[in-house]
Amino acid sequence: MLKGIPSILTPELLKILMEMGHGDELVIADGNFPKFGHPDQVIRCDGHGVPELLDAILKFMPLDKYVDYPVILMEVLPNDPVVPVIWDQYKELINKHGNDAKAVQPINKFEFYERAKKAYAVVTTSESALYANIILKKGVVVE
Repeated sequence: MLKGIPSILTPELLKILMEMGHGDELVIADGNFPKFGHPDQVIRCDGHGVPELLDAILKFMPLDKYVDYPVILMEVLPNDPVVPVIWDQYKELINKHGNDAKAVQPINKFEFYERAKKAYAVVTTSESALYANIILKKGVVVE
């Protein structure tokens, strides 16, 4: 363990975050995310939800300020009555960490899966909320 690093960030996840470069994408997946959507690098965070991981990750990983939408969500399918209230939590966390929550774009479910296949890594969770998958595009680290 190290001081100041949330224990939810496993050594494997910290390694992935350190390896990622500007423009690389990270998927934080809900518990229903399909296996075919995974790239080669999958980090399991069983027992955790997406919001707590998002909060911990955004403490260390800047979002890309050079693109219109550095945060991508999975759009609700037509005629699906689900309203993903978890998105409000995401926007609060994005703002909390100095980013603009307006820079969030939902995309078609199947486009999301295709994009996820090209991501640097996928973090799987036990999140039970529907349409809770999120993609983060890493920005430039400036200190």
